[in-house]
Amino acid sequence: METAKKQRLLTGNKAMAEAIALEMEKNDDVFVLGEDVGKYGGIFGSTEGLLDKFGPERVMDTPISETAFIGAAIGAAAEGMRPIAELMFVDFYGVCMDQIYNHMAKIPYMSGGNVKMPMVLMTAVGGEYNDAAQHSQTLYATFAHLPGMKVVAPTTPHDLKGMMTSAIRDDDPVVFMFHKTLQGLGWMDQLDASVGHVPEEAYTVPLGKAKVAREGADVTIVGIQMMTVYALEAAERLAKEGINVEVIDLRSLVPLDKETILESVRKTHRLLVVDEDYLSYGMTAEISAVVAEEALYDLDAPIKRLAIPDVPIPYSRPLEQFVVPSADKIYEAVKEMLEE
Repeated sequence: METAKKQRLLTGNKAMAEAIALEMEKNDDVFVLGEDVGKYGGIFGSTEGLLDKFGPERVMDTPISETAFIGAAIGAAAEGMRPIAELMFVDFYGVCMDQIYNHMAKIPYMSGGNVKMPMVLMTAVGGEYNDAAQHSQTLYATFAHLPGMKVVAPTTPHDLKGMMTSAIRDDDPVVFMFHKTLQGLGWMDQLDASVGHVPEEAYTVPLGKAKVAREGADVTIVGIQMMTVYALEAAERLAKEGINVEVIDLRSLVPLDKETILESVRKTHRLLVVDEDYLSYGMTAEISAVVAEEALYDLDAPIKRLAIPDVPIPYSRPLEQFVVPSADKIYEAVKEMLEE
């Protein structure tokens, strides 16, 4: 009797690196550049093994000059190549935002669509490992607010590989945010969520499509990356008390999959939005506004939001844990909604 073929398990970082490698094998125009992406393999492992396979002409370690190498990637993309530039931490966007927003995002529009910009700007986001205020942000909403760029933030290794493949093949600029905690690195606290089944072959996961990570009927929780992980943990706990939670993994901020959110809210009649970004003017406000505008009368309770209060991310472990939403905080928020 034949046994079923075992599904292959990969960490998030290996899934990303595999997606890039497969596209580099397929298309000579795909190349990678950034700080420590070569010999080191990216400090979060996103380019691990690529230098050995493709050499220094296609996997280029750059000086610490984000404006220069992101600008070089923009020029290459305008000429028809498909660069992948890594901005090591999203927090460093301040030194190169002119290149990102005034050039990468706007050139296709300002050229009337005559100049395409098929490039990926990948960057590490997230905290909870005590790296303080300049290395711990997500800043999802900062990029999603600015038109001209697709902005994605996959959670699972399967989606990291599939959405990276889609991003590389896309003719528009894509900001690809990967969460450090979900890379599965040995020097960080490894989570079960950072390891998952990933097919060997190339495949795509569409940009701009959310995923129902858990079906439910009582409350909808919309999260992204680590907040999806925590929402699923809270949902397991709530299920033991007879509370059936639906969890939506947003995956993509631009385009935003409004329909999946609205369909869920019309079923559960309650909405909790959870974000590792700052509370004011952020993703939680945008999704709340969409639901208030298009499904207000489907709600049985006020919308509730959980996000980081408007303070820099603290270095202190207890203070960082205090400001970042957690599975416990999500559990308590759902209980409060149902009691109200």
